[in-house]
Amino acid sequence: MPIIGTPFVDLSSPRPSILADVENERDVTLMRLIGSGDEEAMRELVKRHQNRVYGTIARMLGSEREAEDLAQQVFVRVWKSAGRYQPSAKFTTWLFKIVRNLIFSETRRRGRADLNNPVDEEMRDDQEKTPSAEILDKEKMAAIQSAIDALPEQQRMAIILRRYEEMPYEEMAVVLKQTVLGVKSLLFRARTALRESFVRYLN
Repeated sequence: MPIIGTPFVDLSSPRPSILADVENERDVTLMRLIGSGDEEAMRELVKRHQNRVYGTIARMLGSEREAEDLAQQVFVRVWKSAGRYQPSAKFTTWLFKIVRNLIFSETRRRGRADLNNPVDEEMRDDQEKTPSAEILDKEKMAAIQSAIDALPEQQRMAIILRRYEEMPYEEMAVVLKQTVLGVKSLLFRARTALRESFVRYLN
């Protein structure tokens, strides 16, 4: 298996919802091909989604090395599950359910205290060599990331899916096994905690 100014409306351009439908149809077609053992289809599917999968995992775990390993596991699972795949929901919803399950399993197995964050270590090293204004900016970003890392995993995942993946509430609800109201509640609590943490940092 291969692993990996003024608004202007152009009426001639496809609407985002139409483009999303086309993209989903392509994903479904690829999954059917993968289910029959088509490795080229698998390579295309990985190329289409690897950045989103990797980015979400990296933000959740705070480690690039961990993210690479887990992203590969995600696509291994996609390959193995392709024969049983049924397009009852949007493909990316199904994909991110796999991402969610593997992330939560990993954090629970190893414990967040055991997860290394080499990116933050490098950032601290760089801060000693940069001007004060840049240090302050990096400290703010590090403070925001630390506050996100401290959130309960469901809240953290909700923030990442909404902010970075711009995932609709309905899709998030399926991925997180919540109702839409539950997703909005998770986001509200997460944003409140982040706001309070950042205010404490500024004070």
